[in-house]
Amino acid sequence: MEKNMESRAYARLAALFDDGAFTEINAAVKEAEDAAGVVCAYGYVNGNAVYAFSQDKTVNNGAVGLQHAAKITKLYGLAAKTGTPIVGIHDSNGAFVNGTVDSLTAYGRMLEAASQLSGVVPQIAVVAGTCAGSAALLACGSDFVVMTKDAELFVAPPFAEHAGTAQSAAKAGICALVCEDDIAAMEQARALVNLMPINNLAGAPMFEYAESESQASPSLPDLVKAVADADSLLELYGDYGKAAYTALATLGGTTVGIAATNKTEDPLNTEDSAKLARFMRTCDAFSVPVITFVDTMGFAASSEAEQTGSIQAMTRLVACYAEATTIKLSVVTGNAVGAAFTALAGAACGADFTYAWDQAVISPMAPLTAVEFLWHDKLKGAADANAKRKELAAEYAATLASAQSAAEKGGVDAVIAPADTRETLLSALDILSGKRVSKLPKKHNNIPF
Repeated sequence: MEKNMESRAYARLAALFDDGAFTEINAAVKEAEDAAGVVCAYGYVNGNAVYAFSQDKTVNNGAVGLQHAAKITKLYGLAAKTGTPIVGIHDSNGAFVNGTVDSLTAYGRMLEAASQLSGVVPQIAVVAGTCAGSAALLACGSDFVVMTKDAELFVAPPFAEHAGTAQSAAKAGICALVCEDDIAAMEQARALVNLMPINNLAGAPMFEYAESESQASPSLPDLVKAVADADSLLELYGDYGKAAYTALATLGGTTVGIAATNKTEDPLNTEDSAKLARFMRTCDAFSVPVITFVDTMGFAASSEAEQTGSIQAMTRLVACYAEATTIKLSVVTGNAVGAAFTALAGAACGADFTYAWDQAVISPMAPLTAVEFLWHDKLKGAADANAKRKELAAEYAATLASAQSAAEKGGVDAVIAPADTRETLLSALDILSGKRVSKLPKKHNNIPF
């Protein structure tokens, strides 16, 4: 192994595995007259067994041919047999071109193997150079995509400025994390392996932890820091769906997914819905509990196109939350208006427990709108109609739309003080740790794409 360490493919594997130690598989396999341009290996990441491949541009530009694909496909088969996570490090200029169907067959075999393994073991793609053509489909089919800032990811050669870059992939919701260089990317891949269960039948990993010293408040940074264990938050897809927040963290030493709707004050749009839905599906595939903090005035739909897109995105979001069988906890920390409450905290979401802070507002419509529908007669004769409308909206929020009213009607399970949020969630996670759900026999749901 040492004689090859000048190759970035080997150096990247060394940065991924504990103490830089790994065992190469099928090292002698050739593609035509040269070695196949990929290094396949196994080793340990924080003590957990992991399979990984690293494409080697120093050999035929890392070109993918039948033998190259066979090495990677074998790795997927081994991961399936042993229930072991797999990390793919992508850096190749494309297919081994010989004018035949071989390159298509090669990519097809890898894509089939990866698809079959999806939801069985965590798959992490690290794009550390060029990832083009069908290889981009392979990378994007992973549970998480990590990219170095100078990496490229595209199916067809990009012609528009910034297309195919890590930044554009992050803004499109393809890339979960963008890193400065190879070392940082491998550190993030290690963090993801560490936080995720090793397969879909394994329990969540357990860690030593320290409680956060932050105080819970409606502000998103303070809120998630106060709930999660100290220094455990790993935000994902930070550049996509700006109003929504998703992160992996630990709570009481156990991995949880944290979702929130108030990263900005904007209503949720189609990207936010897609981001939350994708995150729920990822966590649910590996039975990672999901905690959703709800504080939003609802979904954006200011134009006909947005209205249509929002309906589809919201439907996907509701379906993903409803179908998920992992532990689901929701906390309304501010406003939960209309379909947003239904999708993320109400009966449709199937939350095991829904909590609300004592000052939360839970309403089928915005308070000002509710005044027009319910109490319009109270505006008659008001010297200042706008001031009276705001006064009535505040009254509505404190009465019919209050957290206490929602609790009395069974809409939430308990009204809690912000300071009690962490302990409440810890207690719920503990009592729900043995959760088991049997679903109706079917192949899968049929949500709109």
